[in-house]
Amino acid sequence: MTDQLKILFAGCGDIAQRAASRSRHQSFGLRRNPNSLPAEIVPIAADITDSVKLVSVLDLGFDVVVVTLTPGAFTEQAYRESYLMAAEALSQAIAATEHRPQLVIWVSSTSVYGNNQGAWVNEDSATAPQSFSGKLLLQAEQLIAGLPCKHCIVRFSGIYGPGRTRMLGQIKAGKGRPAQPEQWSNRIHSDDCGGVINHIISRFAAGEAVDSLYLATDSAPVTQHDLRSWMAEQMGISLTDELVEQKAVRRCSNRRLLESGYQFIYPSYREGYLALMAD
Repeated sequence: MTDQLKILFAGCGDIAQRAASRSRHQSFGLRRNPNSLPAEIVPIAADITDSVKLVSVLDLGFDVVVVTLTPGAFTEQAYRESYLMAAEALSQAIAATEHRPQLVIWVSSTSVYGNNQGAWVNEDSATAPQSFSGKLLLQAEQLIAGLPCKHCIVRFSGIYGPGRTRMLGQIKAGKGRPAQPEQWSNRIHSDDCGGVINHIISRFAAGEAVDSLYLATDSAPVTQHDLRSWMAEQMGISLTDELVEQKAVRRCSNRRLLESGYQFIYPSYREGYLALMAD
């Protein structure tokens, strides 16, 4: 394997930019409008759902393609036009190009599991998505699993970090959750999302084994009640418990990721949210 790889970050939003900012490899960013990308990322203007254009991009010869997508809205149509159409176009383009990437990293979500009634889930757990988003994400995953090159799907749990402060806003508004029924929260800081992507690339570059699936979440699943109570205590805020239906209740295991050697920047919500509060 060469010392420096040629990496294409397709979608290239916040998570991809966090990965690229810490990467020692050559980074390219594919977006419809890439003008706002940071200087360390070479911009490529293209739509990832355009398979013909994508062939010409892949013909530039990338070692690794990382796909991180952000739908324009939380609607079935937006998810279909984003994840499913991108997976279809990428599959067609890789089949057509003479320069297939050696590895495709596809970012997905733990919503593909559905409601597990508070049980633990890992990479071997059955997928039974109930939401339109989980169903479309799983369909996209299945297309990626059929690629004629090595692939790695990464299922992130609830992402928080700079610009992703919805929970903090709810705490400031005094919104708590009751202790019963238990409603589990699985979190990962956006810096660790970038870190996980870099970790997988580094393992691949070193010729080490890369699994086809990783569940990426921090080491401390926590109930909504305990999480919000802890945050409110840090901020000196009183909460009023509100019972809000949570359709997906599960605890996510990161054992495979830890066993691969990944070291979390923020091992739990405590370190991550304290850093966010300090900012």
